[in-house]
Amino acid sequence: MKIEKTPLEGSVLFKPKVFEDHRGYFFESFKAKVLVDNGLDFDFVQDNESKSQKGVLRGLHYQKGPHAQAKLVRVIAGSVLDVIVDMRPASSTFGEHFKVILSEQNKWQLLVPRGFAHGFLVLEDNTIFSYKCDNYYHKESERGVLFSDEDLNIDWGMTNDALILSEKDLLLPKFKDADI
Repeated sequence: MKIEKTPLEGSVLFKPKVFEDHRGYFFESFKAKVLVDNGLDFDFVQDNESKSQKGVLRGLHYQKGPHAQAKLVRVIAGSVLDVIVDMRPASSTFGEHFKVILSEQNKWQLLVPRGFAHGFLVLEDNTIFSYKCDNYYHKESERGVLFSDEDLNIDWGMTNDALILSEKDLLLPKFKDADI
């Protein structure tokens, strides 16, 4: 498995070695030893999965305080534009974002450290998104940042009126007003 640092402090991209033949393919989608050997010691306790149609935007979400979550995210079917924002005021990359296309074809996984907001735009119908969390969901600690905040300047690749968002995500605060 190839591991690449992203421009954001603490986040990495995992690119697995995929073995393909006439029967299909095989790859290791998770191996705790790989994380530990690279100084990324996480104890993942919960797996989540969502299925969405093209144009759905989920995010930007995070949990704060002792309920913050690191996530290891990937796409099982379809593709997404995955975006993370560093919400850690003491970080050298505070307020910066990183985006990458995760797909069924490339099988890449993105490690989203605690203290990052995370969201994704679905690029294909029937996309299945999966992620591991190192802490349990805690509703009272859930926070978010508005996807279209001009201070973040995230190019989602679609016009805002073409996106499908939840009411909750449309009402999230701007970055400068976020509860960090």
